[in-house]
Amino acid sequence: MMKVKGFVKTSQPSQLVNGGTNGSSVSNFVDHDIIGDNHVATSVDTPLRDDAFMKSDEQKMAVIEDKFRDIMNALGLDLNDDSLKGTPGRVAKMYVKEIFNGLHPENKPKISVFENKFQYGEMLVEKNINLNSTCEHHFLPIVGKAHVAYVSSGQVIGLSKINRIVDYFARRPQVQERLTVQIASELKRILKTDDVAVLIDAKHMCVSSRGIEDESSSTVTAEYGGIFKQQDRKDEFLKYISLGK
Repeated sequence: MMKVKGFVKTSQPSQLVNGGTNGSSVSNFVDHDIIGDNHVATSVDTPLRDDAFMKSDEQKMAVIEDKFRDIMNALGLDLNDDSLKGTPGRVAKMYVKEIFNGLHPENKPKISVFENKFQYGEMLVEKNINLNSTCEHHFLPIVGKAHVAYVSSGQVIGLSKINRIVDYFARRPQVQERLTVQIASELKRILKTDDVAVLIDAKHMCVSSRGIEDESSSTVTAEYGGIFKQQDRKDEFLKYISLGK
């Protein structure tokens, strides 16, 4: 599997009962329905093949358009209808150019750091960042808010860049736990500090629109590094993100 800047090495194939790997039909260790329904991640990384970026965006859209047309035909939809005949192309463009454009490292936001000339030594909190992602198990939306904090080690970044980092990692098939860790890891790398906290509160359409069909629940995940592992600083962060609610 590949390593690309902004990604981490992916997990190895599961061992199967017949001594094979993922090409076999029965696994000792992986029940895919159980993994999907319980929203379990197999890795802290985004699983990508080595040839993930061999095709251009246009080539990918052509393949997706063709395959999605097959899905619509299998469902019995009339693709000659004026409302439906453009749908395969629209879906293909949406997948590649919009909701999954965070898969390609070329779309990673360019982040500049600046000297902390104000000598601001307390935590900076950016809260209520809009988050739109996609569950990798059912390809349904994950919608919520991200809250991010850091304490400068001498460098700062523009506030909007925090939003862009959140959006970049959200725009790929995701598991919320992985998304939380990826955002925190990227901020630690850019700011050269472990003093970073990330909390995400989101609703999963794969919970509300299928399966248990629970529309009221949301999922909260958090990643705390450096001083945010101290209970008093963690409590301070949680107090800040609750202000104005």
